[in-house]
Amino acid sequence: MPNIHEGQTTAVPGKWAIVVSRYNDHLTGRLLDGAVKTLVEAGVADGDIDVFWVPGAFELPTIAALALDHSTYNAVICLGAVIRGETTHDQHINRAVSMQLAELGVRERVPVLFGVLTCDTLEQALHRAGGNVGNKGAESAEAALRMANLFRQIDGSA
Repeated sequence: MPNIHEGQTTAVPGKWAIVVSRYNDHLTGRLLDGAVKTLVEAGVADGDIDVFWVPGAFELPTIAALALDHSTYNAVICLGAVIRGETTHDQHINRAVSMQLAELGVRERVPVLFGVLTCDTLEQALHRAGGNVGNKGAESAEAALRMANLFRQIDGSA
């Protein structure tokens, strides 16, 4: 029988970072609410959650990296909303941000969650920011909890 390791959705001691984009804040505010609610319901104290507001999605990786340089976090949850427009601008932003966040998590060995909506329309984004498709912020916080638990299992501190 193999040894199975799977993260749980319960809080582990320590601090949690959320980096959130102000651009499209009518959406990202909902994502933030979902993330904070999920963490608190899992047992994370309000005082253990640091929220960093950045101008747009493009700035998420920079502040996520800086936060990791200056503090020890169980995870960094990055939230944003990029909606397709008339040009390919959204594709460049999405690609750059996703690649940098993935690289940051691997390099720093800390879960870095991609809670960025990458939608074609405002309607799609609203559905994913607490509408009938769920809340990507809450989903990202749940993934952060699972990953932090799994990291502890692998490190032997669980």
